[in-house]
Amino acid sequence: MPIPAEDRPLAREPRDGQSVAYSTCYMCACRCGIKVTLEHGKVRFIQGNPEHPVNRGVLCAKGSAGIMKQLSPAKLSKPLRRKAGAERGRGEFEEIEWDAALALLTERLAKIRASDPRKLAFFTGRDQMQALTGLWAQQFGTPNWAAHGGFCSVNMAAAGLYSIGYSFWEFGAPDFERAKYFLLWGVAEDHSSNPIKIGLDQLKRHGAKFVSINPVRTGYSAIADEWVPIRPGTDGLLALAMVNVLLHDGTIDYAFLARYTNAPWLVICDEGAADHGLFARSLEGRPLVHDDASGALASGLAADIRPALFGSFTLPDGRTAKTVLSLAAERYLDPSHAPEAVAERCGVPAETIRRLAREMAHVAFRETITLDVAWTDSWGRTHDKVVGRPVAMYGMRGVSAHSNGFQTCRALHLIQMLLGALEGPGNFRARAPYPRPVPPPQLPANARSHRNMPLGGAPLGFPTRPEELALDADGTPLRLDKAYSWESPLAAHGMMHMVIANAVAGDPYPIDTLILFMANMAWNSSMNTTGTREMLVAKGADGEYRIPFLVVCDAFQSETVAFADLVLPDTTYLERYDAISLLDRPISDPDAPADAIRHPILTPDRDVRPWQEVLVELASRLHFPAFTRPDGTRRYRDYRDFIVRYEKMPGVGFLAGWRGADGTKSLVGEPNPEQWERYVEHQSYFAFPLPPSLQWHRHANQRYLEFAKKAGFVIDTEPIVMQLWSEPLQKFRLAGQGRYDGPRPTDPADAARLAEYFDPLPVWHAPLEFAATDGERYPLHAITQRPMVMYHSWDAQNAWLRQIVAENALHMNVATARERGLADGDWVWVTSPLSRVRCRLKTMEGVEPHTVWTWNAIGKQAGAWGLAASAPEAQAGFLLNHLIAEHLPAARGARRYSNSDPVTGQAAWFDLRVDVVKCAPGEAGIWPTFAPAARDAARDAAPATLRWTVR
Repeated sequence: MPIPAEDRPLAREPRDGQSVAYSTCYMCACRCGIKVTLEHGKVRFIQGNPEHPVNRGVLCAKGSAGIMKQLSPAKLSKPLRRKAGAERGRGEFEEIEWDAALALLTERLAKIRASDPRKLAFFTGRDQMQALTGLWAQQFGTPNWAAHGGFCSVNMAAAGLYSIGYSFWEFGAPDFERAKYFLLWGVAEDHSSNPIKIGLDQLKRHGAKFVSINPVRTGYSAIADEWVPIRPGTDGLLALAMVNVLLHDGTIDYAFLARYTNAPWLVICDEGAADHGLFARSLEGRPLVHDDASGALASGLAADIRPALFGSFTLPDGRTAKTVLSLAAERYLDPSHAPEAVAERCGVPAETIRRLAREMAHVAFRETITLDVAWTDSWGRTHDKVVGRPVAMYGMRGVSAHSNGFQTCRALHLIQMLLGALEGPGNFRARAPYPRPVPPPQLPANARSHRNMPLGGAPLGFPTRPEELALDADGTPLRLDKAYSWESPLAAHGMMHMVIANAVAGDPYPIDTLILFMANMAWNSSMNTTGTREMLVAKGADGEYRIPFLVVCDAFQSETVAFADLVLPDTTYLERYDAISLLDRPISDPDAPADAIRHPILTPDRDVRPWQEVLVELASRLHFPAFTRPDGTRRYRDYRDFIVRYEKMPGVGFLAGWRGADGTKSLVGEPNPEQWERYVEHQSYFAFPLPPSLQWHRHANQRYLEFAKKAGFVIDTEPIVMQLWSEPLQKFRLAGQGRYDGPRPTDPADAARLAEYFDPLPVWHAPLEFAATDGERYPLHAITQRPMVMYHSWDAQNAWLRQIVAENALHMNVATARERGLADGDWVWVTSPLSRVRCRLKTMEGVEPHTVWTWNAIGKQAGAWGLAASAPEAQAGFLLNHLIAEHLPAARGARRYSNSDPVTGQAAWFDLRVDVVKCAPGEAGIWPTFAPAARDAARDAAPATLRWTVR
């Protein structure tokens, strides 16, 4: 009797010719370790590396599909120059050689650097090498550099760095192993996907409660123990109502607040004075507290004190001062912050708000974790135990992508401080090189550029007072994007979303050349996509383009490539060296500083070069001081050599592992010429596990801070005091109120914004576009999320991932659709104050009733990304960006402000309000549409093999 086919033994595939290499994934921002199996010089399959600290062998669909990214038909294959006489945007190019491309660009850049360096704008997308690109811009002398963070989650970064010394995003991580209560605020399933999936598995296995606060129940939210469908932009209302409950109940960690935060510091209360709202200080500049032990004022940083947390006290000059916690209690115990007062606006019932706050408090104080770990605090006191409040949080773009996101993120950190749920077992912990002083002691360059000279400092930083803004003597912004101006004073990652509009308007000044790396600004990386595409081809009265020269560097034919004057083709992540550095975006976990590399596993089959190599080459040709010797000869042979030998400070370089001449030193040591080889031998990553005595309370752990100083993470060993009340914010508010003893804005509109939004305590305000939009005409919130299998627009060319997601629809609550006469599958018009789009409607239960949403960046332009004209991404996918304005509405002739957070400049993607109506009979198909992109730029055929099995 024949054996059924399904029961026959499976034949193993032949393994002859196979080899294995280890690297770091680049299919999203997780930076997971990968094990790449090669066969006869080609990728056979990609697995997770089980030894890697980030993913421990777990790999998502994106990571596994890296093979199809390598086989993408959208890969660029040759440097390209726009044909003479061809119009920008039509994608009409001629191939040129690298020598010609570099000579052309070097000549142009040299002229700019010798005349006015700020006329070069260099902006990068999710490049994971910002330490290099930022150094390059600083050496060129242009302030006009920034990266992805300004339109992603700078609100998260800045709020944390101005509050607790680290933040959500890539600066900290929940202690999933020990947490007993976990709140996830506004996180879509693409973000940190493998680490969060591993963490949620740990939570579920040990019985912790998982609460997801999100308008949409997809991805992580779908497996939450409790889903809280909040109205977009109101997370701060909910958080501060929780604060109201904690303060009302008295369930706060008084000892943590007194010891590790500025809760007991005295704030000067003298309305009308130039120092109103600033900290009372000793003659030595130390913040003052009232010491209950002595009954006198004392330094808040002294060891043997018992600081009062509440109270009003008289200063030596006779004025009154109150503790920070007193001022916080006065504000948040006000009935306006009670759950009943905010429930309707945030869409969360008052009883739910109270219960969630009390559940957190119960876990924090009744289910405390104690570890038998001895450690020494910053005041020399020894402790034989570590105590942890096992309430953990994590937040992301659903909170940060609002114009009130900075203050909302501060509100989340306020909850953590009140509970004492930071840097201990079971809560939210820093990842090296964090925590850092609050804020980090790096200021943005704020002096005019000088010809043929580097900037006096880094382009980006953390201002603490108006004097540190990047303004000319007359108050004109020094930066093209207006970061660090009165409009956006704490724009810690720049404002990439405003670059094209400002450059075209010549506001604050015109530029000559714009370089974009991995930034799809002609499509999903821009607000007002249709308008941005028009701006890229806009000409002045003289017939010349308003942005005279546009350089695009990418590995793939994005929609932006067609607008370039010069295209420089990059390699893929399997074809180049990369350093995932502690100087930039490391892969540390809370217990171990760590970094990683990529190295060429494959040899490019195209005439392409890694952008890192191009930057080092240009820096050498342009004679940047950090890249050339005094006699003009180059210091570094190539990028590989640069990473090994460059030192930010003696002994501290881009890679922390295997330092020293013989490779025996970790974190600090002389350059090791064989460092790359050691990383390759060790599966392309390095981790330095901290002993238990250094793992906890690192903001005030004496031995850890001594270690961190030696490693170059911090500049001194002073304890890092967490800030409930932000003195830097108060200084800017005083400037807006006209009382600051220093620079003040001259425009009343700027002054009003500072006075309103720069509150030293976390505050909620309505998102700016909400206030300027007719809520009755545009009654629905519209937001985007990214699916777990896609990242930005990178994967629209991926043959495997396209089989999972290749089109999108607008999702609406079932009941909301019924009330509006809409049904699943209807074609609808979605209208905002800026424009409208046409798309298909899908209904679902798991979305907040006042909210509609869609997957981001699925809709594409035909021809781009190697897509055929008939591709579903081009025929059935749409882009919500067409509806989002880059400027806030303004009266005719009035000054226009960017559609951004007024504190940090974060792009306010999720402040969008819309109306949705059914299309008229005969109206169908997505709109707007664009002519297919020319296919000159990318010439690879689509992969012939789309699937295979492995036995």
